[in-house]
Amino acid sequence: MNLDNIKKVHFIGIGGIGVSAIARMFLGRGVEVSGSDAEESKITKKLESMGAKIFYGHKAENLAGDVDLVVYTVAIDQDNPEFVKAKELGIETKTYSQMLGIISSGYYTVAVSGTHGKTTTTAMLAKVAVDGELDPTVIVGSLLKDSGSNLIAGNSDLFIVEACEYKRSFLDLKPNILVITNIEEDHLDYYKDLTDIQNAFKELVNKLGEDDFVVCNPNDEKVKLVIADAKCKVIDYTDLRGRATSTLELKVVGEYNQQNAKAAFAVAEILKIEKQKAFKALSEFEGVWRRFEYKGKTENEIEIYDDYAHHPTEIRAILKAAKDRFPDQKIITVFQPHLYSRTKLLLNDIAESFSDTDKVLVTPIYAAREDNDININNEILADEINKNTSNAEAFKDFDQIKQYLKDNTQKDDIILTMGAGDVYKIGESIL
Repeated sequence: MNLDNIKKVHFIGIGGIGVSAIARMFLGRGVEVSGSDAEESKITKKLESMGAKIFYGHKAENLAGDVDLVVYTVAIDQDNPEFVKAKELGIETKTYSQMLGIISSGYYTVAVSGTHGKTTTTAMLAKVAVDGELDPTVIVGSLLKDSGSNLIAGNSDLFIVEACEYKRSFLDLKPNILVITNIEEDHLDYYKDLTDIQNAFKELVNKLGEDDFVVCNPNDEKVKLVIADAKCKVIDYTDLRGRATSTLELKVVGEYNQQNAKAAFAVAEILKIEKQKAFKALSEFEGVWRRFEYKGKTENEIEIYDDYAHHPTEIRAILKAAKDRFPDQKIITVFQPHLYSRTKLLLNDIAESFSDTDKVLVTPIYAAREDNDININNEILADEINKNTSNAEAFKDFDQIKQYLKDNTQKDDIILTMGAGDVYKIGESIL
Protein backbone atom coordinates (compact mmCIF):
# COMPACT_ATOMS: atom_id res chain seq x y z
CA MET A 1 0.00 0.00 0.00
CA ASN A 2 1.31 3.42 -1.00
CA LEU A 3 0.29 5.78 1.80
CA ASP A 4 0.98 8.78 -0.45
CA ASN A 5 -2.09 7.86 -2.51
CA ILE A 6 -4.44 7.95 0.49
CA LYS A 7 -6.55 11.13 0.52
CA LYS A 8 -9.49 10.18 2.79
CA VAL A 9 -9.45 7.75 5.74
CA HIS A 10 -12.24 6.64 8.03
CA PHE A 11 -11.50 5.12 11.45
CA ILE A 12 -13.93 2.83 13.28
CA GLY A 13 -13.14 3.22 16.99
CA ILE A 14 -11.19 6.43 16.44
CA GLY A 15 -11.12 7.20 20.17
CA GLY A 16 -8.98 4.15 20.92
CA ILE A 17 -5.52 4.93 22.23
CA GLY A 18 -3.80 3.14 19.35
CA VAL A 19 -6.15 3.91 16.45
CA SER A 20 -6.18 7.60 17.35
CA ALA A 21 -2.40 7.79 16.98
CA ILE A 22 -2.65 6.71 13.34
CA ALA A 23 -5.49 9.21 12.85
CA ARG A 24 -3.17 11.93 14.19
CA MET A 25 -0.45 10.77 11.79
CA PHE A 26 -2.75 11.06 8.77
CA LEU A 27 -4.04 14.46 9.92
CA GLY A 28 -0.45 15.65 10.15
CA ARG A 29 0.07 14.59 6.54
CA GLY A 30 -2.91 16.61 5.34
CA VAL A 31 -5.19 13.60 4.79
CA GLU A 32 -8.94 14.07 5.32
CA VAL A 33 -9.89 12.06 8.43
CA SER A 34 -13.30 10.94 9.70
CA GLY A 35 -14.19 8.40 12.32
CA SER A 36 -16.67 7.07 14.81
CA ASP A 37 -16.66 6.04 18.44
CA ALA A 38 -19.16 5.12 21.12
CA GLU A 39 -18.78 8.38 23.06
CA GLU A 40 -16.89 11.63 23.25
CA SER A 41 -13.59 11.59 25.10
CA LYS A 42 -10.47 13.63 25.72
CA ILE A 43 -8.92 11.93 22.70
CA THR A 44 -11.82 12.48 20.28
CA LYS A 45 -12.13 16.13 21.27
CA LYS A 46 -8.45 16.66 20.50
CA LEU A 47 -8.83 14.95 17.11
CA GLU A 48 -11.80 17.18 16.31
CA SER A 49 -9.73 20.25 17.16
CA MET A 50 -7.13 18.99 14.68
CA GLY A 51 -9.71 18.74 11.91
CA ALA A 52 -11.14 15.23 12.12
CA LYS A 53 -14.88 14.75 11.55
CA ILE A 54 -16.12 12.44 14.29
CA PHE A 55 -19.47 10.69 14.71
CA TYR A 56 -20.71 9.32 18.02
CA GLY A 57 -22.37 5.94 17.58
CA HIS A 58 -21.77 3.52 14.71
CA LYS A 59 -24.00 3.94 11.66
CA ALA A 60 -23.59 3.09 7.97
CA GLU A 61 -24.19 6.72 6.97
CA ASN A 62 -21.07 7.77 8.93
CA LEU A 63 -18.95 6.28 6.14
CA ALA A 64 -18.68 8.38 2.96
CA GLY A 65 -18.55 6.47 -0.31
CA ASP A 66 -15.38 8.19 -1.53
CA VAL A 67 -13.17 7.08 1.36
CA ASP A 68 -9.90 5.42 0.24
CA LEU A 69 -9.26 3.40 3.39
CA VAL A 70 -11.06 2.21 6.52
CA VAL A 71 -8.97 1.47 9.62
CA TYR A 72 -10.68 -0.35 12.46
CA THR A 73 -9.99 -1.66 15.93
CA VAL A 74 -10.22 -5.41 16.53
CA ALA A 75 -12.62 -4.59 19.37
CA ILE A 76 -15.48 -4.00 16.88
CA ASP A 77 -17.85 -6.75 15.76
CA GLN A 78 -17.82 -7.92 12.15
CA ASP A 79 -21.45 -6.81 11.84
CA ASN A 80 -20.52 -3.20 12.66
CA PRO A 81 -22.60 -1.20 10.14
CA GLU A 82 -19.66 0.92 9.00
CA PHE A 83 -17.46 -2.13 8.50
CA VAL A 84 -20.24 -3.92 6.60
CA LYS A 85 -20.76 -0.89 4.34
CA ALA A 86 -17.01 -0.64 3.64
CA LYS A 87 -16.98 -4.27 2.52
CA GLU A 88 -20.08 -3.76 0.36
CA LEU A 89 -18.50 -0.72 -1.34
CA GLY A 90 -15.20 -2.51 -1.86
CA ILE A 91 -13.26 0.01 0.25
CA GLU A 92 -9.93 -1.31 1.48
CA THR A 93 -10.03 -2.17 5.20
CA LYS A 94 -7.12 -2.64 7.58
CA THR A 95 -6.90 -3.37 11.29
CA TYR A 96 -4.89 -1.04 13.52
CA SER A 97 -2.07 -3.59 13.74
CA GLN A 98 -2.01 -4.13 9.96
CA MET A 99 -1.60 -0.38 9.53
CA LEU A 100 1.26 -0.38 12.02
CA GLY A 101 2.92 -3.07 9.93
CA ILE A 102 2.49 -1.02 6.74
CA ILE A 103 3.72 2.20 8.37
CA SER A 104 6.71 0.55 10.06
CA SER A 105 7.92 -1.19 6.89
CA GLY A 106 9.63 2.03 5.81
CA TYR A 107 11.50 2.49 9.09
CA TYR A 108 14.14 0.97 11.33
CA THR A 109 11.64 -0.32 13.89
CA VAL A 110 11.91 -0.77 17.64
CA ALA A 111 8.90 -2.71 18.95
CA VAL A 112 8.25 -2.81 22.69
CA SER A 113 6.25 -5.85 23.78
CA GLY A 114 5.43 -7.69 27.00
CA THR A 115 2.53 -8.40 29.32
CA HIS A 116 3.38 -5.49 31.64
CA GLY A 117 5.39 -2.31 31.30
CA LYS A 118 5.37 -1.92 27.52
CA THR A 119 3.60 1.45 27.53
CA THR A 120 5.94 3.02 30.10
CA THR A 121 9.02 1.45 28.49
CA THR A 122 7.95 2.79 25.07
CA ALA A 123 7.43 6.25 26.57
CA MET A 124 10.80 6.13 28.35
CA LEU A 125 12.52 5.11 25.15
CA ALA A 126 10.71 7.87 23.25
CA LYS A 127 12.12 10.49 25.64
CA VAL A 128 15.60 9.00 25.45
CA ALA A 129 15.51 8.97 21.63
CA VAL A 130 14.12 12.51 21.38
CA ASP A 131 16.61 13.89 23.90
CA GLY A 132 19.33 11.90 22.13
CA GLU A 133 18.46 13.88 18.98
CA LEU A 134 17.44 10.83 16.93
CA ASP A 135 14.20 12.54 15.82
CA PRO A 136 12.08 9.35 16.04
CA THR A 137 8.50 8.68 15.06
CA VAL A 138 6.73 7.13 18.07
CA ILE A 139 3.34 5.50 18.63
CA VAL A 140 2.57 4.65 22.25
CA GLY A 141 -0.51 3.30 24.00
CA SER A 142 -0.94 6.30 26.28
CA LEU A 143 -0.50 10.07 26.27
CA LEU A 144 3.05 11.32 26.71
CA LYS A 145 3.63 13.93 29.41
CA ASP A 146 5.93 16.06 27.25
CA SER A 147 3.52 16.39 24.32
CA GLY A 148 0.10 15.27 25.60
CA SER A 149 -0.03 13.02 22.55
CA ASN A 150 0.24 9.32 21.70
CA LEU A 151 2.18 10.22 18.55
CA ILE A 152 5.55 11.83 17.94
CA ALA A 153 5.93 12.56 14.23
CA GLY A 154 9.67 12.53 13.60
CA ASN A 155 11.70 12.95 10.42
CA SER A 156 14.31 10.21 10.75
CA ASP A 157 14.07 6.54 9.76
CA LEU A 158 13.61 5.44 13.41
CA PHE A 159 10.18 4.17 14.46
CA ILE A 160 9.43 3.24 18.09
CA VAL A 161 6.13 1.48 18.62
CA GLU A 162 4.27 -0.28 21.40
CA ALA A 163 3.51 -3.82 20.22
CA CYS A 164 0.42 -5.51 21.68
CA GLU A 165 0.13 -9.29 21.83
CA TYR A 166 -3.70 -9.37 21.87
CA LYS A 167 -4.96 -11.56 19.01
CA ARG A 168 -1.31 -11.88 17.91
CA SER A 169 -1.49 -8.29 16.62
CA PHE A 170 2.25 -7.73 16.99
CA LEU A 171 2.93 -10.32 14.29
CA ASP A 172 2.06 -7.65 11.74
CA LEU A 173 5.36 -6.00 12.66
CA LYS A 174 8.86 -7.01 11.61
CA PRO A 175 11.04 -5.19 14.12
CA ASN A 176 14.77 -4.65 13.98
CA ILE A 177 14.89 -4.36 17.77
CA LEU A 178 12.31 -6.21 19.86
CA VAL A 179 11.91 -5.52 23.57
CA ILE A 180 10.16 -8.16 25.69
CA THR A 181 9.59 -6.72 29.15
CA ASN A 182 8.07 -9.94 30.56
CA ILE A 183 5.55 -12.64 29.70
CA GLU A 184 2.59 -13.78 31.80
CA GLU A 185 -0.90 -15.18 31.38
CA ASP A 186 -3.23 -12.49 30.04
CA HIS A 187 -5.83 -12.01 27.29
CA LEU A 188 -7.20 -15.44 28.15
CA ASP A 189 -10.39 -14.61 26.26
CA TYR A 190 -8.21 -15.21 23.19
CA TYR A 191 -5.18 -17.29 24.20
CA LYS A 192 -5.66 -20.83 25.48
CA ASP A 193 -2.91 -20.68 28.10
CA LEU A 194 0.60 -19.42 28.84
CA THR A 195 2.13 -21.77 26.27
CA ASP A 196 -0.11 -20.32 23.57
CA ILE A 197 1.06 -16.82 24.55
CA GLN A 198 4.71 -17.90 24.53
CA ASN A 199 4.29 -19.41 21.06
CA ALA A 200 3.01 -16.06 19.76
CA PHE A 201 6.06 -14.27 21.20
CA LYS A 202 8.33 -16.99 19.80
CA GLU A 203 6.85 -16.50 16.34
CA LEU A 204 7.65 -12.78 16.60
CA VAL A 205 11.21 -13.41 17.81
CA ASN A 206 11.79 -15.82 14.94
CA LYS A 207 11.03 -13.06 12.42
CA LEU A 208 14.22 -11.26 13.52
CA GLY A 209 17.42 -11.79 11.52
CA GLU A 210 21.08 -12.01 12.43
CA ASP A 211 21.56 -8.24 12.46
CA ASP A 212 18.53 -7.68 14.71
CA PHE A 213 18.22 -7.63 18.51
CA VAL A 214 15.87 -8.96 21.15
CA VAL A 215 16.15 -7.10 24.47
CA CYS A 216 14.78 -9.18 27.34
CA ASN A 217 15.53 -10.95 30.60
CA PRO A 218 16.93 -14.24 29.25
CA ASN A 219 16.97 -15.73 32.75
CA ASP A 220 13.19 -15.39 33.09
CA GLU A 221 11.81 -18.94 32.81
CA LYS A 222 8.80 -17.73 30.82
CA VAL A 223 11.06 -15.94 28.33
CA LYS A 224 13.67 -18.68 27.87
CA LEU A 225 11.40 -20.80 25.67
CA VAL A 226 10.57 -17.80 23.51
CA ILE A 227 14.19 -16.96 22.63
CA ALA A 228 15.48 -20.55 22.44
CA ASP A 229 15.73 -20.57 18.63
CA ALA A 230 16.47 -16.87 18.13
CA LYS A 231 18.75 -16.07 15.18
CA CYS A 232 19.21 -12.49 16.36
CA LYS A 233 21.43 -11.06 19.09
CA VAL A 234 19.99 -11.45 22.63
CA ILE A 235 20.61 -8.51 24.98
CA ASP A 236 20.02 -8.91 28.73
CA TYR A 237 18.46 -5.65 29.90
CA THR A 238 18.77 -6.60 33.58
CA ASP A 239 22.59 -6.51 33.44
CA LEU A 240 22.99 -2.76 33.87
CA ARG A 241 26.33 -3.19 35.68
CA GLY A 242 28.04 -4.29 32.51
CA ARG A 243 26.94 -1.20 30.62
CA ALA A 244 26.89 1.78 32.98
CA THR A 245 28.75 3.22 35.92
CA SER A 246 25.84 5.08 37.51
CA THR A 247 22.62 3.83 39.06
CA LEU A 248 19.27 4.86 37.70
CA GLU A 249 17.51 7.47 39.80
CA LEU A 250 13.95 7.92 38.59
CA LYS A 251 11.08 10.29 39.30
CA VAL A 252 8.58 7.49 38.68
CA VAL A 253 8.01 5.10 41.55
CA GLY A 254 8.23 1.32 41.83
CA GLU A 255 10.78 -1.43 41.25
CA TYR A 256 8.92 -2.31 38.05
CA ASN A 257 9.86 1.09 36.63
CA GLN A 258 13.52 0.38 37.37
CA GLN A 259 13.19 -2.68 35.13
CA ASN A 260 11.38 -0.67 32.44
CA ALA A 261 14.16 1.93 32.52
CA LYS A 262 16.85 -0.74 32.21
CA ALA A 263 15.13 -2.09 29.09
CA ALA A 264 14.96 1.42 27.60
CA PHE A 265 18.62 2.02 28.43
CA ALA A 266 19.65 -1.24 26.76
CA VAL A 267 17.91 -0.12 23.55
CA ALA A 268 19.54 3.31 23.82
CA GLU A 269 22.90 1.61 23.85
CA ILE A 270 22.07 -0.34 20.67
CA LEU A 271 20.99 2.94 19.05
CA LYS A 272 24.34 4.44 20.09
CA ILE A 273 22.81 7.21 22.21
CA GLU A 274 25.36 8.73 24.58
CA LYS A 275 25.07 7.06 27.97
CA GLN A 276 24.90 10.27 29.95
CA LYS A 277 22.18 11.63 27.68
CA ALA A 278 20.20 8.41 28.15
CA PHE A 279 20.62 8.51 31.93
CA LYS A 280 19.60 12.15 32.07
CA ALA A 281 16.50 11.54 29.97
CA LEU A 282 15.42 8.60 32.12
CA SER A 283 16.02 10.55 35.33
CA GLU A 284 13.77 13.33 34.02
CA PHE A 285 11.00 11.02 32.80
CA GLU A 286 7.76 11.92 34.59
CA GLY A 287 5.50 9.05 33.53
CA VAL A 288 2.53 8.80 31.19
CA TRP A 289 -1.22 9.20 31.29
CA ARG A 290 -2.94 6.67 33.56
CA ARG A 291 0.27 5.17 34.95
CA PHE A 292 0.38 6.08 38.68
CA GLU A 293 -0.72 9.50 37.51
CA TYR A 294 -1.25 12.27 40.05
CA LYS A 295 -4.67 13.76 39.33
CA GLY A 296 -4.81 16.43 42.01
CA LYS A 297 -5.88 17.20 45.58
CA THR A 298 -9.44 17.61 46.83
CA GLU A 299 -10.59 20.57 48.94
CA ASN A 300 -10.17 18.24 51.95
CA GLU A 301 -6.50 17.71 51.01
CA ILE A 302 -6.94 14.14 49.81
CA GLU A 303 -4.55 13.25 47.00
CA ILE A 304 -5.94 11.31 44.04
CA TYR A 305 -3.92 9.04 41.77
CA ASP A 306 -4.93 6.88 38.84
CA ASP A 307 -3.45 3.79 37.24
CA TYR A 308 -4.31 1.52 34.32
CA ALA A 309 -3.40 -1.67 36.24
CA HIS A 310 -5.87 -4.52 35.78
CA HIS A 311 -3.74 -7.69 35.84
CA PRO A 312 -2.78 -9.21 39.24
CA THR A 313 0.95 -8.60 38.76
CA GLU A 314 0.32 -4.96 37.86
CA ILE A 315 -2.09 -4.46 40.77
CA ARG A 316 0.42 -5.80 43.28
CA ALA A 317 3.28 -3.75 41.83
CA ILE A 318 1.32 -0.48 41.87
CA LEU A 319 -0.03 -1.00 45.38
CA LYS A 320 3.43 -1.86 46.70
CA ALA A 321 4.79 1.31 45.07
CA ALA A 322 1.96 3.33 46.62
CA LYS A 323 2.57 1.80 50.06
CA ASP A 324 6.31 2.48 49.80
CA ARG A 325 5.64 6.08 48.85
CA PHE A 326 2.90 6.70 51.44
CA PRO A 327 3.79 4.33 54.32
CA ASP A 328 1.91 6.26 57.00
CA GLN A 329 -1.20 7.23 55.05
CA LYS A 330 -4.47 5.42 54.47
CA ILE A 331 -4.80 4.17 50.90
CA ILE A 332 -8.27 3.63 49.46
CA THR A 333 -8.22 1.77 46.13
CA VAL A 334 -11.15 2.00 43.75
CA PHE A 335 -10.75 -1.05 41.52
CA GLN A 336 -12.63 -1.63 38.28
CA PRO A 337 -12.31 -5.25 37.11
CA HIS A 338 -11.65 -5.42 33.36
CA LEU A 339 -13.53 -8.00 31.26
CA TYR A 340 -15.73 -10.82 32.54
CA SER A 341 -13.39 -13.42 31.04
CA ARG A 342 -10.26 -12.01 32.71
CA THR A 343 -12.02 -11.60 36.07
CA LYS A 344 -13.30 -15.16 35.99
CA LEU A 345 -10.07 -16.80 34.81
CA LEU A 346 -7.79 -14.81 37.13
CA LEU A 347 -10.26 -14.53 40.03
CA ASN A 348 -8.04 -16.05 42.71
CA ASP A 349 -4.92 -14.18 41.61
CA ILE A 350 -6.77 -10.86 41.49
CA ALA A 351 -8.32 -11.53 44.89
CA GLU A 352 -4.87 -12.08 46.42
CA SER A 353 -3.48 -8.76 45.12
CA PHE A 354 -4.77 -6.17 47.61
CA SER A 355 -2.68 -6.66 50.77
CA ASP A 356 -0.96 -3.27 50.36
CA THR A 357 -4.11 -1.15 50.47
CA ASP A 358 -6.35 -0.33 53.41
CA LYS A 359 -9.65 -0.52 51.53
CA VAL A 360 -10.81 -1.82 48.14
CA LEU A 361 -13.97 -0.41 46.59
CA VAL A 362 -14.93 -2.72 43.72
CA THR A 363 -16.92 -1.25 40.85
CA PRO A 364 -19.05 -3.30 38.45
CA ILE A 365 -16.99 -5.17 35.84
CA TYR A 366 -16.00 -3.13 32.79
CA ALA A 367 -17.25 -5.27 29.92
CA ALA A 368 -15.47 -3.50 27.00
CA ARG A 369 -15.84 -5.87 24.05
CA GLU A 370 -17.66 -8.65 25.95
CA ASP A 371 -21.28 -9.57 26.59
CA ASN A 372 -22.57 -9.80 30.16
CA ASP A 373 -21.63 -12.99 31.98
CA ILE A 374 -24.02 -13.79 34.82
CA ASN A 375 -21.52 -16.20 36.37
CA ILE A 376 -19.14 -13.48 37.52
CA ASN A 377 -19.64 -10.02 39.03
CA ASN A 378 -18.00 -7.53 41.37
CA GLU A 379 -19.72 -8.96 44.44
CA ILE A 380 -18.14 -12.36 43.81
CA LEU A 381 -14.74 -10.69 43.42
CA ALA A 382 -15.19 -8.65 46.62
CA ASP A 383 -16.09 -11.82 48.53
CA GLU A 384 -12.93 -13.51 47.24
CA ILE A 385 -10.78 -10.52 48.19
CA ASN A 386 -12.25 -10.63 51.69
CA LYS A 387 -11.16 -14.24 52.08
CA ASN A 388 -7.61 -12.94 51.84
CA THR A 389 -7.52 -9.41 53.25
CA SER A 390 -11.03 -8.58 54.54
CA ASN A 391 -10.87 -5.06 53.09
CA ALA A 392 -13.21 -5.11 50.06
CA GLU A 393 -16.70 -3.84 49.37
CA ALA A 394 -18.71 -4.06 46.12
CA PHE A 395 -20.78 -1.14 44.81
CA LYS A 396 -23.55 -1.05 42.22
CA ASP A 397 -22.35 2.12 40.45
CA PHE A 398 -19.92 5.05 40.48
CA ASP A 399 -22.33 7.32 42.35
CA GLN A 400 -22.38 4.98 45.35
CA ILE A 401 -18.59 4.96 45.40
CA LYS A 402 -18.38 8.75 45.22
CA GLN A 403 -20.75 8.98 48.19
CA TYR A 404 -18.67 6.44 50.14
CA LEU A 405 -15.49 8.42 49.45
CA LYS A 406 -17.19 11.63 50.57
CA ASP A 407 -18.32 10.04 53.86
CA ASN A 408 -15.26 7.92 54.67
CA THR A 409 -12.12 9.83 53.72
CA GLN A 410 -10.21 12.57 55.49
CA LYS A 411 -7.20 14.83 55.15
CA ASP A 412 -3.98 13.12 53.98
CA ASP A 413 -5.75 9.96 52.76
CA ILE A 414 -4.75 8.65 49.33
CA ILE A 415 -7.37 7.62 46.77
CA LEU A 416 -6.09 5.41 43.95
CA THR A 417 -8.43 4.60 41.06
CA MET A 418 -7.31 1.50 39.18
CA GLY A 419 -8.40 -0.35 36.06
CA ALA A 420 -8.27 -0.29 32.26
CA GLY A 421 -11.79 1.11 31.80
CA ASP A 422 -13.31 4.44 32.80
CA VAL A 423 -12.73 4.27 36.56
CA TYR A 424 -10.53 7.39 36.36
CA LYS A 425 -13.74 9.40 35.99
CA ILE A 426 -14.50 8.81 39.69
CA GLY A 427 -11.34 10.61 40.80
CA GLU A 428 -11.80 13.41 38.30
CA SER A 429 -15.39 14.00 39.45
CA ILE A 430 -14.47 14.63 43.08
CA LEU A 431 -11.60 17.03 42.49
